[in-house]
Formats: sequence, C-alpha cells, structure tokens
Amino acid sequence: MHSTEQKARIEKALQICKAQGLTQAQIASDLGASQSQVSRIFAGQSVKASRLAEEVLLYVEKFGVGVTAEAVKSNSELVDALATTWDGSAAHARALSAVIRSLSALGPLHVVPTPKERRP
Repeated sequence: MHSTEQKARIEKALQICKAQGLTQAQIASDLGASQSQVSRIFAGQSVKASRLAEEVLLYVEKFGVGVTAEAVKSNSELVDALATTWDGSAAHARALSAVIRSLSALGPLHVVPTPKERRP
C-alpha cells in the first residue's frame, strides 16, 4: 500500500503530466521501462515503493516546479550518497552541486528495472 505522501506525489505527477502533455509512453521510453509499468505506478497498483516508482515520480516532478526538498529527503539512496561524500563544508557543497548539475547534460537516466519491477 502506498503511503499518504506517495499517493499525493502520484496525484501531483498525474496533474503535471496532464499540464505538460507527458504521456506514459514518453516517460517509459525515457526511463527504459514499459508503459504498463508506468501505468501501474500511476494507478497505485504496486504494493510497495520501488526504485522505478521513485524514478518515475522524480522524472515527472522535474517538469512541474522541480523536484521537491521532501522528495530529495525521502530518497534514501541520494541521502546516503551525500552522507558518505560530503565533508560538511560550504565549499564542498558547492563542488558537489556543480557535479550534480553537470549530470543533467546526460539527459534522462535509463533505469534498468529489477526482475521484480519487470513482472506484470
């Protein structure tokens, strides 16, 4: 079952898709997933949060007002990476920010779904 926050994010993502004209097929193609996987995520049919669900929500959120601070804080993989990399200084924060921003030049990530995420 999705948490209340996850359900709210899905609803917001659906609004962004409608406003921006994003289709499930476009999202799936850009993320290396299937349209049916994206459809199930938007329908809330997965029983637990998955990496693909998080990727889909983050991808769509960037077309809205951007990825929210709450979304960043709730992404344990990103928080763990920062915790092990950042030394706490402002200078290091600026350097890490520059590196992260430079990654946007690569375009959308093509996430390979795990075997569990591939199952219908």
